[in-house]
Amino acid sequence: MPRQLHLGGFEIASHVPHSHAAWRHPGSDLDFLRPEYWHRVGRTLERGRFDFVFFADLLAVPTNFGDDEDEALRRGTQASATIDPSLVTASIAAVTRDLGVAITKSTTYFHPFEVARIFASLDHLSGGLAAWNIVTSLSSAEARNFGLEKALDHDLRYDRAQELVEAAVALWESWEPGALVGDKVGGLFADPDKVHRVDHEGRFYKTRGPLPTPRSPQGRPVLMQAGSSGKGKDFAARWAEVIFEIDPTPEGRRAYYDDVKSRASNAGRNPDDVKIFPSFIPFVGETASIAREKQAFHNELADPISGLITLSVHTDHDFSAYDLDTPVEQVEVAGSQGLFDVAKRLSDRDNLTLREVGKLYAQGVLLPQFVGTASDVADEIEASFTGGEADGFILSCAQSPGTFDDFVDQVVPELQRRKLFPEDYTGGTLRDNLAQGDV
Repeated sequence: MPRQLHLGGFEIASHVPHSHAAWRHPGSDLDFLRPEYWHRVGRTLERGRFDFVFFADLLAVPTNFGDDEDEALRRGTQASATIDPSLVTASIAAVTRDLGVAITKSTTYFHPFEVARIFASLDHLSGGLAAWNIVTSLSSAEARNFGLEKALDHDLRYDRAQELVEAAVALWESWEPGALVGDKVGGLFADPDKVHRVDHEGRFYKTRGPLPTPRSPQGRPVLMQAGSSGKGKDFAARWAEVIFEIDPTPEGRRAYYDDVKSRASNAGRNPDDVKIFPSFIPFVGETASIAREKQAFHNELADPISGLITLSVHTDHDFSAYDLDTPVEQVEVAGSQGLFDVAKRLSDRDNLTLREVGKLYAQGVLLPQFVGTASDVADEIEASFTGGEADGFILSCAQSPGTFDDFVDQVVPELQRRKLFPEDYTGGTLRDNLAQGDV
């Protein structure tokens, strides 16, 4: 069997995924506070044989732009209104059978015991389909919600993340396979010889254990990450099974793919066990011109200020003080460099101003847009997949959840016709499904 690609669907438990135009689109459903909305998303992605639905999460209403949340709320930017994705995914798991459920949980603001218990529980409730997207949280707005004046330094955040993951893994392993007996006649509920204390005492965390949640179907959730700095990519190469990436250029995606695979090999892992998923927004039409009209209509709804508000969050840098016509090359950012480096690369090529970067950011946080008929979009996916850029892809919506419907109904059958994408699920767990199609 030829190597096959994997697919995930991107969401935030909110009205906005990557595209800030999505909530304003007349075809979008804004009823994200109701479980039925998320059930529809889950069932659609499962019908399309997606490996998982992935929920990013932010822990603050944006205040990085002008030290005020008013504009973020007024414009409905990313994370201006959210609900808890762990509860959303548990609800999705109740109405699907094979779709993986991945949620973000910060290593900076949560304790390893809480993280381990949440994901062991979600893995049980989903039947072995849970994944944890590991983030370190860089926003000062998030820090203030947890009693700190500013975000922790970059290297300190990753040092804490390393220890938290190690402690969480120890807690997941505190129940051996077969420890839960349930022998009513003999009166043995759990075998104490197979349940162990952890007694973790490190630089940042202490936890005695054992975890009160019995061993879950996968043993531990699939681990996801999106490292872009050197230290972040090293962390991903050590721990991640799925890596989420944003880069609008083929050359950038190829460089990232080669870099992380090499780091995984240097960390003693099989690079094939680290799946890299770039993200994109599809616009699918019966003809290429219809698809381009859909794209143009969506992109025109994007507001540059909304984009700069979210760029301020993603870099922990306030862009409100700049003139919108300032060339990007004149801007120095002290916070997170990952996505701003992508913006600078685009600016070096196209001489962009902050207004133009804000517009691009509002259109989809610099995600590439794949546009055309089902065959055209499949061509772009195939070229990226076979060109050394990706093991799979994460789709993000231009209108929600209609983009998923268009892709599942039109593009997935074309990918299956080309033998690039499986006809059905074959694994019993998310980890098994992610291994499907390896060569």
